[in-house]
Amino acid sequence: MTLLTNILDYNQQFVQEQSYEEYRTTKFPDKRLVILTCMDTRLVELLPKSMNMKNGDVKVVKNAGAVVSHPFGSIMRSLLVAVYELQADEVLVIGHHDCGMSAINSHQILDKMKDRGIGEETLNTVNYSGIDLHDWLKGFSSVQESVAHSVEMIKNHPLMDKEIPVHGLVISPETGKLDLVVEGY
Repeated sequence: MTLLTNILDYNQQFVQEQSYEEYRTTKFPDKRLVILTCMDTRLVELLPKSMNMKNGDVKVVKNAGAVVSHPFGSIMRSLLVAVYELQADEVLVIGHHDCGMSAINSHQILDKMKDRGIGEETLNTVNYSGIDLHDWLKGFSSVQESVAHSVEMIKNHPLMDKEIPVHGLVISPETGKLDLVVEGY
């Protein structure tokens, strides 16, 4: 049985038993907050529990490293939609200790791509189109600096409401302890 089959079988039972009832809420965050955080598996349940958040309280945007890498990319667009359309009044950027993005090596990722069948011609085409893959795939050396950088990009974005506080934190994926990096008030 495949993973997808397991998921679909479970989902059918979930719906039949109306297990969704306890999760019903609106699309608007009750705590009027949007969080940008990392996609790390250790944070899926730990992060909201460590902050006393439940379903319906916040909007959550996730990517590798909780990084805003482009001012007009999908992460920034999601944050702007959360503020202007979904009633978020504050933004939290939450990175975490022991983040995989701090150890990422673009050469190793490109080698793994080649091992899985991405040809040199494809990589050259991407490079020729103006994308420096080594720069695009690079990580960071300090999670605190990375969080502070993302906070600054959000706060100084020309389309972001200047009244919106943007905060930066780092969470321990072991204990859930939050360390303040940037206080946005």
